[in-house]
Amino acid sequence: MQLGTRWAAGSEPPASVPASLRPAIADVEAQGLIGHWTLTWLEGRAIAEFDAGWEVFQTASGEIVARPFED
Repeated sequence: MQLGTRWAAGSEPPASVPASLRPAIADVEAQGLIGHWTLTWLEGRAIAEFDAGWEVFQTASGEIVARPFED
């Protein structure tokens, strides 16, 4: 895993955040949650994790997924 970057919810995501993830990140933030995002890379794919318990990522098939963390 390669560490990416962090940014506050509601602020502009860094340029390193793939454009494909940005709409899903905005949808999560539209819920009014407060926290920070962490961008990491696993097997060449970006994963944005939100402190408030959400993750946004792109599957190997290209689907964008935004979901609460699984227990």
